[in-house]
Formats: sequence, structure tokens, C-alpha cells
Amino acid sequence: MLIDKDVPAKEVHYLIRSYGAGFVHVNETRHTHNLIISPQTLKTVWPMERIENLSLELLEPALALEPEVLLIGSGTALIFPPARLVADLLSRRIGLEVMNTASACRTYNILATDGRHVVAALVVAETSLPSIEQGRG
Repeated sequence: MLIDKDVPAKEVHYLIRSYGAGFVHVNETRHTHNLIISPQTLKTVWPMERIENLSLELLEPALALEPEVLLIGSGTALIFPPARLVADLLSRRIGLEVMNTASACRTYNILATDGRHVVAALVVAETSLPSIEQGRG
């Protein structure tokens, strides 16, 4: 999928340019660890190991950014967080979408460039994400 990198929304400082097996390329930097990204903030250290164990405490760096939509990229497979966590997020009136990391990368760019206050918490440290170079010629 190609996303034109020359037309981001005015206040979008961080866009995902490509992703693949064990990496996400944000702007001009390749990241190989789990991360949290919003249009204005990039947190390159997110000590999340298993989506099944995800908690409000582990999501605090993402929630501190006050998203209207929170994307959780669960790695190569679609793995849902605990139901209690989903209920807690919905009670805070935060839209939640859980998907594999490749889909979360694409969805993040679409929502960010559309001006939405989106935050994506991405599991990156895996070795089997399909490689997709976005906007590379």
C-alpha cells in the first residue's frame, strides 16, 4: 500500500513509512522494539511482552496521550487483550481497535492524516510481520 508522504495533515509529526519482519519505520528511523505512536508523540520504549497480559498500567503511556481512538497492533496474529481491559477502555470513552500490527500501521496513517487523535500501541519485536515498504520508490 502506498501512502503519499508529501501530503500529511498539518500537525502530523510522526507517520509510519514502512513495516516488516521485526521493524516499523517511523519518518526516517527504523524501530525494532515495541512502540507507541501518535501524530505528535513517539515513545520508542514500550515494555509489553504479551497482549494476553496487557493491562491499564502497561497502556498508561498511550492513555496519557488522551486518544479518541486507541489502536493495538498485536503482532503477526490477531490476539485480543483481556475482556476486563477492553471494558475499562470503553468506560473511559476511548474507541478501541485491536488488529495485527501490519493492519494497525496502515490504519494509524489513515486516521492520523485525517486529523483524528489516534494513538497506536504496536507490538514490533517479532520476526514474521510481512514486509511492506510504503512510499518507497
